[in-house]
Amino acid sequence: MEHRIQVEFNARYEVLGTPSEQIEELWFVCHGHGQLARFFIKKFECINDGKTLIVAPEGLYRYYLNGFTGRVGATWMTKEDRLSDINNYLNYLSAVYLETKKQLSPKIKTTLFGFSQGAATISRFATQTKVDFHKLILWAGILPPDLPTVESTDKLSDKKTYFVMGDNDPYASQQVIEEQEKLAQQIKVTPERITFEGEHELYEKVIVQIRNDNSTVI
Repeated sequence: MEHRIQVEFNARYEVLGTPSEQIEELWFVCHGHGQLARFFIKKFECINDGKTLIVAPEGLYRYYLNGFTGRVGATWMTKEDRLSDINNYLNYLSAVYLETKKQLSPKIKTTLFGFSQGAATISRFATQTKVDFHKLILWAGILPPDLPTVESTDKLSDKKTYFVMGDNDPYASQQVIEEQEKLAQQIKVTPERITFEGEHELYEKVIVQIRNDNSTVI
């Protein structure tokens, strides 16, 4: 018979920039499957201008990428005990967010950013917690199909939302794109769509473009 227990645990996250009164915008960024926060956050050096604080939480479940040794990556969840994993990472993300916000001005603007698997993670965080944000960016990933419809519509109705995808992304099949569009329609979201020349990875030029709200196709 399965049993469960509630425990406290220690988890890490990475920060780029220094919290201060000069910070005007917080970027809360979630990596993809098999990545680590300390490497992922380096892609956001392009917006580390002294006015932007970048915070990169890390998936709670780490594993060897190949066999039993060598490089390590992290994941946000798997299909096994997925609801428990989702609840755990939502609590973790909320704790990181609240700890960060304590160090910043109450007027700070927050951008939520998710890459690949992190897109589903940040979507759940945006719609299923009390996080206050003004922009949601899903890069090379889609809204998860299990988002609560009413709550998601309410949380995203007045937010700027972006779907970002490379034109050579091997995971961006027509089926995936159609699923993305269908999910957006269900929660009544009309995203800004950005397509760039590239594959399943981050490009600093596009990050800067979105940061500046200059949303044209590259």
